Amino acid sequence: MEMKILKLLGSEDYIPSNVPELLSQLGMKPNQQQVLQSLLKSLEKQGKIVRTKGNRYIVAKEADLVPGVIQITRGGRGFVQPDEAGITEIGISESNTGTAMHGDRVLVRLDVRPGQQDKIGSVVRVLERKRTQFVGTLQRSKQFLHVTPDDPRLPGAIYVTEPRDVGRKPNMGDKVVVEITQWESKQTAPEGEIIEVLGPPDEEGVDMLSVLRHYDLPLHFPKNVLTEANTIAKSRPDNQPSAQECAGRVDCRPHNVITIDPDDAKDFDDAICIQKQGDQWHLWVHIADVSHYVLPNSALDIEAKKRGNSTYLVDRVIPMLPEALSNELCSLKPNVDRLTKCVEFVLSKEGHVVSSKFYAAVIRSKRRFTYKEAFAAIQVPPNNETEQMLHDAHAMAQKVRHLRFKNGSLDLDFPENKIRLDEHGKVLRIERIENDVSHQLIEEYMLLANEAVAGRLMGLNRPSVYRVHESPKEKRLNDYREDVLSHRVPCGNLTHRPEVQKLLSRLGTLPIGPALKIGFLRSMMRARYAVEPLGHYGLAKTKYTHFTSPIRRYADLVVHRSLFDKVELQVGIAKQIADHISTTEKNSSDAERDSKEVKLYAYLKAQLVSKKPQPYVALVTDVRNFGFFVDVPDLGLSGGVPLSAIQDDFYVFDPVTRQITGRHTRRVISIGDNLVVQIYKVDSIKKQVDFMPVPQRGKPMRSEDSERPNRRGPQSRDPKRPAAPPRKPGHGHKRASQQPKKRR
Repeated sequence: MEMKILKLLGSEDYIPSNVPELLSQLGMKPNQQQVLQSLLKSLEKQGKIVRTKGNRYIVAKEADLVPGVIQITRGGRGFVQPDEAGITEIGISESNTGTAMHGDRVLVRLDVRPGQQDKIGSVVRVLERKRTQFVGTLQRSKQFLHVTPDDPRLPGAIYVTEPRDVGRKPNMGDKVVVEITQWESKQTAPEGEIIEVLGPPDEEGVDMLSVLRHYDLPLHFPKNVLTEANTIAKSRPDNQPSAQECAGRVDCRPHNVITIDPDDAKDFDDAICIQKQGDQWHLWVHIADVSHYVLPNSALDIEAKKRGNSTYLVDRVIPMLPEALSNELCSLKPNVDRLTKCVEFVLSKEGHVVSSKFYAAVIRSKRRFTYKEAFAAIQVPPNNETEQMLHDAHAMAQKVRHLRFKNGSLDLDFPENKIRLDEHGKVLRIERIENDVSHQLIEEYMLLANEAVAGRLMGLNRPSVYRVHESPKEKRLNDYREDVLSHRVPCGNLTHRPEVQKLLSRLGTLPIGPALKIGFLRSMMRARYAVEPLGHYGLAKTKYTHFTSPIRRYADLVVHRSLFDKVELQVGIAKQIADHISTTEKNSSDAERDSKEVKLYAYLKAQLVSKKPQPYVALVTDVRNFGFFVDVPDLGLSGGVPLSAIQDDFYVFDPVTRQITGRHTRRVISIGDNLVVQIYKVDSIKKQVDFMPVPQRGKPMRSEDSERPNRRGPQSRDPKRPAAPPRKPGHGHKRASQQPKKRR
């Protein structure tokens, strides 16, 4: 019936009509008025139609109204991605966001002007709130109580009344959960009520509880889900599959199968084995057979779909499946039988895929390597058959990797910072994890398996879920190119993949390279899930999916069922799943990033309080008239250095060379310089950090007459450039979030 209404309202001879008139035009009876009103309300909520002042209905498009989801930046600007595919995003100025909040579905009126290239508009209505509950800090201003949200993209203050019946009595400065009950206009502050008191921000556990509440992450599994998982686990003797379950599968238990995972991992999704047979190599990629235990529409399946994926916070894992499965029965632990779904490859000696086949298998892993152990073993001659197999796997993985980049894949990897905590949740140390050959070994074989499975699904023409990464928009690439050229870095036409590869290779040799590489990441589309196999831009693959991590990703579980279990999946349902798990993945990624930041800010704040700031090597990424910006790799943070924090001289900014120079010492600070800095200011509520140079007695930062091979002339600037955020020191910023490697 909704389609019939839309067809009527969209017809050429339609005249805006009210409810009684629409009843007649649609051939409905007078007693169906309530039904029609309900349908109209639904279409209005979807943003497909609008009601005029005279209570007459028209199609939203005719009034230049577009429904979509708004994303709001920390600076207050908005960008709306329209619901309708193919329509470019719409820019919304801070003054035109209305009462919309980050993630809301909104109705936008387009501001159409002659000669205008970018689409701009204003929010006229919030169609649907993404959420109404937020975490923040309780504060008092004069006679009013208000909550300052942790998320800087939200309103600055939510006014609340004295809380009642929320258990713990709140004190000023406590972290609380507030629910917005009313917000009618941007000219007034939103109103709400406190629904939970989390406690003082420095109380042990409150920081992570705030993250859990903000991202609506569950602490526990429902009882029926745990019961189902425990029943499955206990029904298997010695927590292993029965002989009956192993029957009919390819028996790979004699093979020299190994796993390689992080030190603290317990959910081992994948295992490998490689053997030379004549002039060719046989590679087995084994993936935990989760679909054997988690059946469609079971309690486990419903909860796994709801969660979408596991979430790896800095101090804990929020698993997609209960530990009885994720860490035990499904995990490919050594010296126990485990059920797998296997992709067996025949590879040429050069690393080309000759053939592949897919089947259910049973394995018994011979050894569990950590990445550190695997890396160490690869560096020395092998001592046994297992280590020899590891060496062979490494050698072939490097050939496969070489071919991948030769075929156009982009090197977008970054080192990762791992935060180690003590028993009280305080930062002990920060470890830098490089993408070394042990990581590359597993990565290359997982990419091969994902690509092969996608190709098989496409060949079978079965509805499923694919991992897609669309090509960047040409305008973003052109803007980014201008930014690169402004740093005097040679850069070709980035719409041509070989030029992108050249640039990324060049950036790897330059001091400013990491900052510009982050800028390239920001210019790209975000990878997502879809029912259409649209390919993967970053990997240069025309067919790609996620198959290798079903313990922690629902997408992979769906793919297993589609390929091996022949579960019929309707396209509409597959699309709903793809959209949902794209959302849960983004939510988890943001939560993981925030959990790290919370600990980092507390760690840096403690340095200030103790008056024992630690020195860090920093890269100058931009210089302005009010100071400069730095990237601190060892912290994974970026921040500002205000001129007031430079205590050895009075510095003057030169807009032509984009340098600051000490008036007396003639010391110079330029883009690309490396400096040693320490923490200067921390604002954990606004999530901002500032640094200051560490005084170097007798060591100038840089002399003006020292050799400067890359002096820079006048430059045009891209306002979106990550290395030069449009805010002053005193408003430091954090580095762009980097997707974990396994999220490709």
